[in-house]
Amino acid sequence: MTVRDIRLFGEPVLREVCRGVTDFSPGLSRLVTDLMDTCRLPGRAGLAAPQIGVDLRVFSYNIDGEEGYLINPRLEACDGHQDDLEGCLSIPGLYLPTPRAGHAVATGVDLDGRPVTVEGTGVLARCLQHEVDHLDGRLFLDRLPDGERREALRTLRGPPGPPGPDGAGRPPGLRGTRGAGRGGSTGVL
Repeated sequence: MTVRDIRLFGEPVLREVCRGVTDFSPGLSRLVTDLMDTCRLPGRAGLAAPQIGVDLRVFSYNIDGEEGYLINPRLEACDGHQDDLEGCLSIPGLYLPTPRAGHAVATGVDLDGRPVTVEGTGVLARCLQHEVDHLDGRLFLDRLPDGERREALRTLRGPPGPPGPDGAGRPPGLRGTRGAGRGGSTGVL
């Protein structure tokens, strides 16, 4: 079992639009296995390749014992509404009500290039949308209303640190938490 380190808020790979997968070599199989293994840890619901530093369009999910992955996923349909707490492994400790569709359908392919469709409501719908957002360089913070987004970013940045030896302030880091819980009973995306 290989568990990969999670890239955190502020790392450029989290803001890049990921490349489509064109090479279905053994390296892709290793990536999918690493995503699945890393997502199986308690409290985790989904994981996209950029969250482990890889700019390819692949994600895994593990919702209430239903697990899988999609390569080159696309959201085909989203309807309804939910506004539940959402968190992100790349933004630890921050959980905010985030507007999402209540029902989602995503399509992609498996390791053999065969078409796959994943359809869900509730947390699975939220996960599909959250992970596809990661592949498009978006974070759940981008889905928040402007005022809430600004407040969340201020919380994350925290106050600048004391000046360093060169007189410049320490760059803001990931600090503080907001909200409660672990993103629901199924884990963090």
